[in-house]
Amino acid sequence: MSKAKNTKDGNFLKFLGTAGARFVMIKQLRYSAGIWLHFKDTDLIIDPGPGALLRCSQARPKLDPSGLDAIILTHKHLDHSGDVNVMIEALTGGGFKKEGVLFSPKDAFGPEGVIFSYLEDSIGETVFLKTGVFKIKDVKFEAPLKNKHSVETYGLKFLLNGLVVSLVSDTAYFPRITEAYKDSDILILNVVSYQKREGMEHLCLDEALQIIQSIRPPKTILTHFGMTMLKQKPHELEKKLQKELDLDIQCAYDGMSLPLGAL
Repeated sequence: MSKAKNTKDGNFLKFLGTAGARFVMIKQLRYSAGIWLHFKDTDLIIDPGPGALLRCSQARPKLDPSGLDAIILTHKHLDHSGDVNVMIEALTGGGFKKEGVLFSPKDAFGPEGVIFSYLEDSIGETVFLKTGVFKIKDVKFEAPLKNKHSVETYGLKFLLNGLVVSLVSDTAYFPRITEAYKDSDILILNVVSYQKREGMEHLCLDEALQIIQSIRPPKTILTHFGMTMLKQKPHELEKKLQKELDLDIQCAYDGMSLPLGAL
């Protein structure tokens, strides 16, 4: 399978999985395979959780992990990193090609990390995420601030020829989120729970809506759903939110493709 398979639909985001929280991942009520970004001649996968390899092969058109240029881990939790090692194997040709870039927080390595030590030398380049700007071929992205989560975690802003696509990965709510992502054209929010739960370092729906209403981006996508969000039937919740807020809000589903440049 050639890399051309990845470029058939132009620039796009592909939601290989939309699961959030342990039970949705364990039961695979939604897949936990992360997000694939294709832009120009660059392919990367963000947070390849359990099942990412399988979901790539089942995608239509198929996505070829051996054609990846980079892997980005926002953090090391297993629902975001379960297939990271097999993706490293894929982009390095089983370790025979020292190619590709892995962007990851530093705590994903070492005794409490998730990256197998025997694979570390096969990666073309390892870049530790921190606040700042990064580049891989055609894709420039920023980690604008460190999230509030139980492990080192960063959100991402992709700067794609004037289009700003932001991913607010797992985090407790804090006011600086709004300022950091205020220029987003597409705002992707990981929304695990329907209602706020004390001590849970994830966004609930009300907190997500507070961010959305402050920023009012042209398009918002909610994803990474836990059990309480699934019980609300996201396809119905989407219609309710669009009507109440008069904003373009979409609840992602497994396999959803989002063309870039359509806004």
